[in-house]
Amino acid sequence: MIRNPFRREDSRERAIRALHSRVNAGARVPALYLDLGVPDTVEGRFEALCLHVVLVLRHLRRLPAPAADIAQDLVNSVFEQLDSSLRELGVGDMGVSKRMKKLAQAFYGRAAAYDAALDAGDADALAASLARNVLARDEPEAARGLAAYVGAADAGLAATDLDVLMAEGPVLPDPARFAGTAARS
Repeated sequence: MIRNPFRREDSRERAIRALHSRVNAGARVPALYLDLGVPDTVEGRFEALCLHVVLVLRHLRRLPAPAADIAQDLVNSVFEQLDSSLRELGVGDMGVSKRMKKLAQAFYGRAAAYDAALDAGDADALAASLARNVLARDEPEAARGLAAYVGAADAGLAATDLDVLMAEGPVLPDPARFAGTAARS
């Protein structure tokens, strides 16, 4: 979207853009790709972004107002970025709407799967879901390290209040710490 350069951006919009930027940064940490096997492809980066947005949204759902509004603003910002990225890749208007629908379905499907596994404390279900969606493999053992990272990130976010989340972004563990977790399981 084209923004009016003369319009003053309000503090909430700046805060959402900063949070979105920090979530993006968390999804682009090289160790996710090098150590935990997330494919360094367009699809792999989409999966890493979805995963990190889902983790932040899970946390925001547990916080008092205005967390729900912030969650919706974050989702809007993420999907605006995806729309813009598709257009930059040369996808036409008709194709963008079809692809955005598919991306939204993928995002919400993954959110439901990750939420269910994390809520149940089911590391096996989480690893299976991550293997299938993020790693594009049907080998849950390959996703044990990623599942351990996701569990630790979810626990770390649970200990973060809204002010810290908005000021500093999500505090995430170093993905490299979880490399080789499958071998130790």
